[in-house]
Amino acid sequence: MRKETENEFEDELRPEYDFSKMTGGVRGKYAERYKAGNNLVLLDPDVAQAFPTDESVNEALRLLMQIAQRQRTQHQ
Repeated sequence: MRKETENEFEDELRPEYDFSKMTGGVRGKYAERYKAGNNLVLLDPDVAQAFPTDESVNEALRLLMQIAQRQRTQHQ
């Protein structure tokens, strides 16, 4: 548990991490690429328990897509 201090923003970094010496960084350089390549979805706890891995979620959704496609073709 974190100690209560008078100064909430007290520096806890080690001395070797001197960010003032870091140069050349560009803020948000890969932000657009990151947003374009990620489709994150927050699962409810009960769903996450039933499908604990991304592979299991994808497999279940692909099966559901197949069933839906069959239903569409049967009713046309």
